[in-house]
Amino acid sequence: MGSPAGRRNVKLYVGNLSFRTNSEDLAAAFRRFGEVQSAQVLTDRETGRSRGFGFVELADEDARRAIDEMDGADLAGRRIVVNESRPMQARPPRQDRGSGEGNYRN
Repeated sequence: MGSPAGRRNVKLYVGNLSFRTNSEDLAAAFRRFGEVQSAQVLTDRETGRSRGFGFVELADEDARRAIDEMDGADLAGRRIVVNESRPMQARPPRQDRGSGEGNYRN
């Protein structure tokens, strides 16, 4: 895929998605703004259930229009949040995880 020379792609965060919305639904909702380079609804590793958010990648100008028109719009009965994705922040290790040696009594 990729974009034509001189055009920058922008990854958008799309939040508050219905748990029924899949990646194809997400792509379809954003196609009217331009060619969708990628669209992904994130799912839980263990259950496969939607986590209620995803990402869409569009050319810069198309992404700006999509943010303006889709932020706060209704998608599958939910008022979605759309903004430019930010890099994930480093997080400290979680303290609520077990030691891996089992948490049971003999």
